[in-house]
Amino acid sequence: MVSLLLPIIYLAFISLGLPDALLGSAWPVMYHGFNVPLSYAGIISMIIALGTIVSSLLSARLTSRLGTGKVTSLSVLLTAIALFGFSTSHLFWVLCLWAIPYGLGAGSVDASINNYVAIHFASSHMNWLHAFWGIGAALGPSVMGLALSHGQSWHAGYAYIAIFQVVLTFILFLSLPLWQAPQNATTDSTIVRQPLSLIQTITLPGVKFSMITFFCYSAIEQTTGLWASSYLVLAKNVPSKTAAALASLFYIGISIGRLLSGFLSLRINDQQMVRLGETLLLVGVVALLLPLGETSALLGFGLIGFGCAPIFPAILHATPHHFGISHSQSIIGVQMASAYVGTCMMPPLFGIIANQISVSWLPVDLMILLILMAIMHEKLTSTNRQ
Repeated sequence: MVSLLLPIIYLAFISLGLPDALLGSAWPVMYHGFNVPLSYAGIISMIIALGTIVSSLLSARLTSRLGTGKVTSLSVLLTAIALFGFSTSHLFWVLCLWAIPYGLGAGSVDASINNYVAIHFASSHMNWLHAFWGIGAALGPSVMGLALSHGQSWHAGYAYIAIFQVVLTFILFLSLPLWQAPQNATTDSTIVRQPLSLIQTITLPGVKFSMITFFCYSAIEQTTGLWASSYLVLAKNVPSKTAAALASLFYIGISIGRLLSGFLSLRINDQQMVRLGETLLLVGVVALLLPLGETSALLGFGLIGFGCAPIFPAILHATPHHFGISHSQSIIGVQMASAYVGTCMMPPLFGIIANQISVSWLPVDLMILLILMAIMHEKLTSTNRQ
């Protein structure tokens, strides 16, 4: 059963990643058609993020009633419907309406599957799970780039991804009998998990540092994903059709990096994985700052993807070590909420900067977030070491 279910779980996370980078890769073309400012991508991103937050908070209740398999299947179906809505939209306000089910579907998949894998499978699968998300996130802009380069509109790119989601929904419904607890699950039934209130969770030593770390990480990842294509077009003069595909280097870096991280984590600990990621991030941002044209920008986005790769899974995996297994479930919930707040707030904020000043400020924005994240992570580890 495990051998059959794992590929389906990984496939579901490819599906989760596929739509994530579509908006950023297509927006340099989309905003002209809607006759709206460049910064309006932030509005769509914020609506999607708010939907994700809501569905993540509801996921525990939904999963307890329906089970992970049904929640995942219904969520992917909801996402497919939203993507078809995107593919037929010609007015900006209609796009905003379709962004609501888009976010609601994505959040439930993310929370339910992460929880299922954390409970029933070994920790190495967490890195590989997020690697498959990166594969989906890299494929999305590639599909959009192919559609644009063959003379089709961005509507076609969204339609292709929607069709894939429908096929996956069918596979997921067929797999429902497999979504039972594996016999070799890593769950320890002797562990008493103590649910904490929000105030109790936040006041634990080190939790605030952890929350800010997750906020900054998601802000870096989502801001890069949303604005990389626009940065290439407007700051580096890359043709929009080419930029949509080249921006996928960021997600290729994440997906390859997470595949490697699954093996690397067998040799180095979580703290070292995070520091390695931060170092690669720094090199990538510096490459964006160098006045060397398109080549340094492409190298920079690839390295930023590699740098992002180990950070999110490593911090999640270290949570029981930092705070104890009995509190980890409550704390991970707060961490995910903080991550989604970063997703919701920071890409639109940079949209305002891009609109009012210049999109060329992207590496400066990323550098500030990286420095803050590194400081907060070191404070987190030193607090729990004491």
